[in-house]
Amino acid sequence: MTKIGYARVSTTDQDTALQVAALRAAGCDVVREEKASGTTTTGRTELATVLDFLRPGDTLMVTRIDRLARSIADLQNIVKTIRDKGAALCCTEQPVDTSTAAGKAFLDMLGVFAEFETNLRRERQMEGIAKAKMEGVYKGRKPTLNAEDVKRLAAEGVGASEIAKRLGCGRASVYRLLGGGAATAE
Repeated sequence: MTKIGYARVSTTDQDTALQVAALRAAGCDVVREEKASGTTTTGRTELATVLDFLRPGDTLMVTRIDRLARSIADLQNIVKTIRDKGAALCCTEQPVDTSTAAGKAFLDMLGVFAEFETNLRRERQMEGIAKAKMEGVYKGRKPTLNAEDVKRLAAEGVGASEIAKRLGCGRASVYRLLGGGAATAE
């Protein structure tokens, strides 16, 4: 029966040190760390490793539920995986213990709030972008592809696929910069 810790932050400039310290203080023998968004489980290799490693009687420990998932669907899938392996989930900062009925109920409530918070943040971001666009401040990201390079290569008779290969972009980007038509015969 092992306590396995999982610490996650969203961006590379954030630090997992406080989470790791809390998980070690809670008795975790192993702590896996990850810097990845919690809005999806895709690409979270450390989480996958932890879930694969769980054995019957083990406990997966996190500091807070939002470190594990920010959508109720992902949270439920993770909890189902933990339960199917005969393990439990506990939090150091929240009264979540999936080995009890109250802990399961509280877990679901926290999952709903984590998803709600993510949706609110997304709405505020979209409102800010819309306002900035109306004020002419928001221009989107800077182009990463030089249109002149694309047009020069097309004028030299280079096909769209070859242009995309040389410039490290997709053919659709080449076609978009050339006005939607094919550069030359592929």
